[in-house]
Amino acid sequence: MTAFQTKQLKVVPQAGRIGAEIQGVQLSGDLESSILNEIKQALNEYKVVFFKGQNHLTDASQEAFATLLGEPYAHPTVPVKNNTNYIFELDSEQGAKANHWHTDVTFVPEVPKYSVLRGVTIPEVGGDTVWANTNTAYEDLPDGLKRLADKLWGIHSNEFDYAQFKQSDINVNEVTQKYRAVFESTVFKTRHPVVHVHAETGKKHLLLGGFAGKLEGYTTSESERLLSIFDSYVTRLENTVRWKWTEGDVVIWDNLATQHYAVADYGDRHRVVRRVTVGKNVPVNQENEVSRLIVKK
Repeated sequence: MTAFQTKQLKVVPQAGRIGAEIQGVQLSGDLESSILNEIKQALNEYKVVFFKGQNHLTDASQEAFATLLGEPYAHPTVPVKNNTNYIFELDSEQGAKANHWHTDVTFVPEVPKYSVLRGVTIPEVGGDTVWANTNTAYEDLPDGLKRLADKLWGIHSNEFDYAQFKQSDINVNEVTQKYRAVFESTVFKTRHPVVHVHAETGKKHLLLGGFAGKLEGYTTSESERLLSIFDSYVTRLENTVRWKWTEGDVVIWDNLATQHYAVADYGDRHRVVRRVTVGKNVPVNQENEVSRLIVKK
C-alpha cells in the first residue's frame, strides 16, 4: 500500500491492513463538506486515520469539528470534562488508562460510531495506541470458526472495564479505584452479536474486546476459551497499526470496525488525551437480529 492523492487529501497508509495518515488538512468546525466526505471515505477504507500538527485545536474547536461527523455521544457513566460539552478526558493521573483491547462503550446497545481523540499531554517515550481491524480478523478465521462466530452472542458489561477484570484490585491505588467507581456507577449488560455487519461497508466484523465477558449459552470457562481464540485473531500483529503520539495529533477511528489498546508503558509520566465520540449504531448480525439491553442497575 502506497501513499496517494485524492482530490484534496494526501493519504499515506501506515500498515498493510489498517491505518492511514492524512496530510495537508487543518481540522476545524468550518471544514469543507467535500474534505469531510473524503475523510469519511478514508475511514471506511482504513478504519483509523491520523492527523499530525493539529495544535491549533482547543477543546471547543475539537468539539466543533467532531460534531461534523455526527451527533455527540454522551458516555453512559463518566461525566464530561469541566467546561466542555462532550469531551471525555483520559488523564493518567486520574486513573484513566485504557490498557486493554476494547471497542468503546459496547456495554450498551447503541455503540458509538466515530471517536475523535486529541493528544494533549504526551510522554517523551511510551504511551502509544494500537488499533486492530476487526474485519480482517474475521476474514482470517478458519471456515468452521466463522460459522460458529456467525451464530454466537456475547454479553458485554462495564463491570469488565479498564480494571483487567478486577484481578489486580489489591495493587490499585485510591485514584484508580475512584475512577473505576465512577465508570461502574451504573452497571450495564448488553447482548451483542459476535459478528456484526457494518452499516456502511456491509463487511463482517468481530464485536468483542474487554467488555465482552461471556458468550450466551456457554459456561464461564467455555466462554473464556472461545473468546481467547477469537480475540487472538483480532490482536494478531498483521491486523494492527501502532501510532506514536506527539502533542497536537488527532486520531479518528471507526469504532465498530476496530478495537484499540493504549499502551501503559510510561510509568509515572503524565499522559492526557481528550476524546469526542459521535454517532451511534445498534449492531446487526447477518440474520438482521439486533443487539439489546439485558441489565441496567
